[in-house]
Amino acid sequence: MTFNKKTTEIGEIRTAPRMAAEDRRQQILDIAVRLFSQKGFRGTTTKEIALAAGVNEAIIFRHFATKEELYRAIIDQNASSEQIMTLEKELDKAMEESDDRRVFEMVAYQMLDFHGVNDSAMRVMMYSALEGHELAEIVFRTHITEMFKKLAGYIKKRTKDGVFQSVDEMTAARSFVGMVFYHAIVGKFYGKCSRDLLDLDNREAAVRFTDIFLASMTNLSFNLNKAKRK
Repeated sequence: MTFNKKTTEIGEIRTAPRMAAEDRRQQILDIAVRLFSQKGFRGTTTKEIALAAGVNEAIIFRHFATKEELYRAIIDQNASSEQIMTLEKELDKAMEESDDRRVFEMVAYQMLDFHGVNDSAMRVMMYSALEGHELAEIVFRTHITEMFKKLAGYIKKRTKDGVFQSVDEMTAARSFVGMVFYHAIVGKFYGKCSRDLLDLDNREAAVRFTDIFLASMTNLSFNLNKAKRK
């Protein structure tokens, strides 16, 4: 790694180290997410991002031609991670096998674990929604909506199988995700106060929320008939 240098009256001053293009792009993304989560989108400029990265503002636009391209890259960075891709495959398998408990525990745990580890993601989401920023709609339409549709489709399938009660599948999906996401929000923003009320690690919380959801959704007559056949 080498350093860029500026020559002034007092000699050469080292600025940002030269990086490979992909490394620089990732650095800009990381800094942008951090600043957006601290100051919001309206309160953060590309000039500030460049200053924090130790580069000229033109470098930002060399990697991201527009601000919208930068916003989309932030979304894609999490959505296309190896962890998310692995989860998608495991979730699809659990759904194919009609493993209700595994399906909902996986969804709950992944949500809680992601927001527990990623300190900026939730704040960026909240800022974008509160500011009416286009990123909020992009996230909702490209990722959140798809997740709800997938869960609702699974609930509809299990209702047809006779395992779940007949309910509106999208309402049921929203109810489950709502329990989990609220727990994540309270834990993130209220910390110790939240833990004083309900102190659970992510795995235990995923199990408990799944217990409540499945208990409310179970078609008791289906289980009773099944028991009689044994």
